Amino acid sequence: MSFAAVAAGGALGAVCRYAVSLIPFRGDFPSLTLLTNLLGAVLIGFIVGAAQAKALPQMAVMFLKTGFCGGFTTFSTFSLESYELIGRGEKTAAALYIALSVAGCIVGVWCGMKIAALCGFEKAGD
Repeated sequence: MSFAAVAAGGALGAVCRYAVSLIPFRGDFPSLTLLTNLLGAVLIGFIVGAAQAKALPQMAVMFLKTGFCGGFTTFSTFSLESYELIGRGEKTAAALYIALSVAGCIVGVWCGMKIAALCGFEKAGD
């Protein structure tokens, strides 16, 4: 059953990722991938925060965290786009993109966990 939950979540996450890619914004900087990764970081932080509070059943965690977030976020695309920026000689843009992605997503996870706590999903035992 957990495989089905992960598969269904992954399919939904991938469809949502594709929907974000259709936002009519174009430029040389990979803003939509950055947006996807930041949203995914906040979401996974929220899911983990809620799961730690025992507010989500394990199957929901599998569906949302492993499935949806796994299908939605785009780390492989991030890596490719970073490589391409460097390859085009856009080292400043590459460094900015990498720094914003990594630091921003860490902060995003923290924010998601804080939002979960604000929603009443306190860690079990706290």
